[in-house]
Amino acid sequence: MPHERYAPRRAQQKCTTLSVVRFVWDRRKAASNLKKHGVSFEEARDAVLDPLAYSDIDEGHGDGREWLLGRSSVGKTLFVVLLEVEGDSVRIISARHATAHERRLYEG
Repeated sequence: MPHERYAPRRAQQKCTTLSVVRFVWDRRKAASNLKKHGVSFEEARDAVLDPLAYSDIDEGHGDGREWLLGRSSVGKTLFVVLLEVEGDSVRIISARHATAHERRLYEG
């Protein structure tokens, strides 16, 4: 399901640089993620759009995945989003609520 919005460019620190990107995800995975973690991929997309989002390479995967800490626009809930960036597309793979430790990292 593609969505075109503005999102922070890839960075290993808090950033506010914006560029046009397209969000994509698997509908079945989105439904599964909502059931398992209580987080929709639409909310995850909003977290990626957070101008104070913090992202880094996911060292647990050797395939170029990144994790991101960001707040959604709905309820300002903090999420961790696993994603892949390819050109102007961001594929959302998974999203969940942030842990207390992750919240402290974001609020740094």
